Amino acid sequence: MNKLFTLISIGLVSVAYSQEEGDPDTTRLNFGNTEIIIVEKGKDKDDDPSEPGEVGEIGEPKEEKPKKEAHWAGVDFGFTMLMDGNLDNSFTNHPYWKNDPARSQSWGLNVFEHKFNIAKHYVGVTTGLGFNFSSVAFRDDYLLSETADTLTAFVDSVNTYSKNKLKATYLTIPLLLEFNTNADASKSFYLSAGVIGGVRLTSKVKRIGEFEGKEFRQKDKGVYGLNSFKLDAAVRLGYSNWGLYANYSLLPLFDTQKTIEIYPLTFGLSYNF
Repeated sequence: MNKLFTLISIGLVSVAYSQEEGDPDTTRLNFGNTEIIIVEKGKDKDDDPSEPGEVGEIGEPKEEKPKKEAHWAGVDFGFTMLMDGNLDNSFTNHPYWKNDPARSQSWGLNVFEHKFNIAKHYVGVTTGLGFNFSSVAFRDDYLLSETADTLTAFVDSVNTYSKNKLKATYLTIPLLLEFNTNADASKSFYLSAGVIGGVRLTSKVKRIGEFEGKEFRQKDKGVYGLNSFKLDAAVRLGYSNWGLYANYSLLPLFDTQKTIEIYPLTFGLSYNF
C-alpha cells in the first residue's frame, strides 16, 4: 500500500506547470516523458475594444457622410440695372429712372441654409434666410418726389450731388432647385435656379452734395413708393465656394399706381461659407 502511495505521489510531483516564455497563453504539462501543450484561444489584439484606434473600439468615429451643403449661405455682391416692362433700360419718357448701374450696388448676407436632398447629394431643394441691402443711384441730380398718388423726380438745379441713392433692406428667403457634380461641395460644380422672396424692412434716400462750396449730407427715411415685397427669378452657378448669380425681379420695384413698371436686374459674384 505504501509503495502504491509513493508511486502516485511521484507521478503527481512530476507534473510540471510552466508558461512558454514570451507567450502567457501557452501552458506545458509534463508527465514523465510525455509533454502536453495547451494554447489558450484569446482575443486578438486587433479585436480588443479596449485598445484605442483598433477595430471594435468603443466610440470609434464612423465614416463621415458628406454634408448636405447648399450654395446659399455666404456673401453676394453685385450691381443693379433698372428695366421697364419691355426689358429696356432707356426710359425715354421717364429719364429719371435711368440709373447708374456701376454705383447701384447690391449686397447679400445669407446667414442660414438648408438642403433637402432628392437624388443623394447631387440634386436637392435649397432654402434658407438672408438679408439684401440694395441701392439705386440716380443720374443728373434727380430728386425723388412722392405724393399720395404719384412718384416722380425732378432735377435739383441748385445743388450738385456726389452721392444720390435710394437704399432698401430686405429679409430674403430662397427656394432653389440645385444640381451638384460631386458630393464633396469643395470639389463640386453647381447650378441652382428658382425664386427668392423678400420683405422690405427699411428704406431711405441718402445724398452727399455741395452747396456754395460746402459739403452737406442727407438721410431721409421713407417708403418712396417701394413695394413691401419682392420676388426674384434667380440663377446661381459656380465651383466650390465661388460663383456667379443673376436675379430678375418678377414684381415691380415701385407701386404701379404711382409710376410705371420698373424691374431691377441684379448680377454679380457670390462666395459661400
